[in-house]
Amino acid sequence: MASGGPEPNQAPGKEPPRPGSVRPTSRRLLIAIAVLGAAIGVTMVKAIESSGGVAPAVSWLTLIAWTFLAALLFMAARNTHQRIQVRRERIEPSRAVFLLLLAKASAFVGALCTGVYAGFALSFLDAVSASGPRNRVIMAGAAAVVSVLVVTAGLLLERACRIPEDPDETP
Repeated sequence: MASGGPEPNQAPGKEPPRPGSVRPTSRRLLIAIAVLGAAIGVTMVKAIESSGGVAPAVSWLTLIAWTFLAALLFMAARNTHQRIQVRRERIEPSRAVFLLLLAKASAFVGALCTGVYAGFALSFLDAVSASGPRNRVIMAGAAAVVSVLVVTAGLLLERACRIPEDPDETP
């Protein structure tokens, strides 16, 4: 643009992204996805129970799988941070794209699942005095917390994929 001002869709004070770059994941978008997931979780439980069915419970295997995924993402974030940010190593472009896509997908899916599990937990809060609903609230709440860890690990991996700015370095 010739005017020198910000582009129409751009907030003042922010630079446009460089060609070939990806914007960081918006925290607002992740929160909106989690709220949508909570609405889906509550609606799903109500729909299943209103049709005479029994809402599914969150199993231990689910918690173990999410915890394993979070641990893998945290390790990938640490390894990537060490390679790119600390040792300033170059990594293959295809690997960098893969890690960035994995990070973004993990953050989005983790946010959605956080909401769904929180919605499940909220659905059973009214009957928490009984042991069945109490166990459902505990397991769904634990799954929501572990899903938040997946989101956090995804965001850390995304941050680790950033190329450090070095004006002395020539491409």
